[in-house]
Amino acid sequence: MKYDFSTMPDRRGKDAIAWDSIGEPGAPAGPKEGFEAIPMWVADMNFATCPSIQDAIIRRTQHPAFGYYAISDDYYSAVIRWHEKHNGVTGLERKHIGYENGVLGGVISTLNVLCSKGDNVLVQSPTYIGFTHVLENNGYRIVHNPLDRDKDGIWRLDYEDLEKKIIENHIHATIFCNPHNPCGRVWEADEIRKAMGIFEKHQVWVVSDEIWSDILLDGHRHTPTQSVCDYARSHTAAFYAPSKTFNLAGLVGSYHIIYNDWLREREAKEASLSAYNEMNVLSMHALIGAYTPEGETWVSELRETLSKNVQFAYDLITTRWKGITLQKPEGTYMLFLHCEEWCKAHGKTIDELQKMGTDVGVAWQDGRMFGDPWGIRMNLALPFYKVKEAFERLDQYVFCK
Repeated sequence: MKYDFSTMPDRRGKDAIAWDSIGEPGAPAGPKEGFEAIPMWVADMNFATCPSIQDAIIRRTQHPAFGYYAISDDYYSAVIRWHEKHNGVTGLERKHIGYENGVLGGVISTLNVLCSKGDNVLVQSPTYIGFTHVLENNGYRIVHNPLDRDKDGIWRLDYEDLEKKIIENHIHATIFCNPHNPCGRVWEADEIRKAMGIFEKHQVWVVSDEIWSDILLDGHRHTPTQSVCDYARSHTAAFYAPSKTFNLAGLVGSYHIIYNDWLREREAKEASLSAYNEMNVLSMHALIGAYTPEGETWVSELRETLSKNVQFAYDLITTRWKGITLQKPEGTYMLFLHCEEWCKAHGKTIDELQKMGTDVGVAWQDGRMFGDPWGIRMNLALPFYKVKEAFERLDQYVFCK
């Protein structure tokens, strides 16, 4: 490989929640004496970012003035080029692209245009905890459309329940997570198209979180929600960011793609009301440095690394840990474990199981916040040797029992 995905950077004392918050309230408990914590909870990566990003930021910081600035043509060109090459997007213009401080902020700005406070908003479950927080904090009511696992263990959309929930709850807008977090599904075009047919029938607007769209495993391909039909293109606000792809969450910087003029203009106005939704100049240069040929190579090697990590973990779990079920992720770098059968067979609560893991330094994440009372979420974006070490600890000290 050209880039180093085998070294674990020491992020302690470098402003990293994933490392420095272990043992604090709301975070995984710290390990027992004799074990060093392995951070596998916060959804960021324990890899150094692509060098072209640092180079772009350093070049900009070499100029000593950081006053007011305009978003450059290079920024828009980089976004357009990236989506054309990686997602097959055509017809994307500068005017369709708008900055967001974060995907969740953009989601709420869009919903504030389409809905009134107190309205019902449809989401699939298991549900990303960020959606739950921002919907509840902004006065929306959550209606869950539970995903089903088929006979092969693959998460599927329940279209009958989807339409039923839309009708019964007078749904005007839905959040669609593509690829899905925490389940790891990379939705196929036909699946999205079928859901969009239901949305069109009932005139439901779609807010599509596509922040994971570059983190694809084992050759899976991302289908942009807006690409499946005319209704999807004109009735969807899609949100992206380089933050998940390149480990840039601390820089802050997302963007939307909205083709509908009416929605785009009103979303932009809503997002501007606080006067805080403004790009950081270094974030702009970080994206420009990311969306380059060098960045493409880096992402390709990242996918290969993550696919190896996921395959190792999936094989070990499915062959050795009886009573732990999961789908092998098609995208993202998160595993979502369902532990009910194992816990009941061993007389353990999910709290006790989680503590057994954190005691030996595996800082995994409580899955109940995503809607599974027996769930645990694990981040596999670490060098392979660290993933192997974590699973060997779990195999020896936890699931051997």
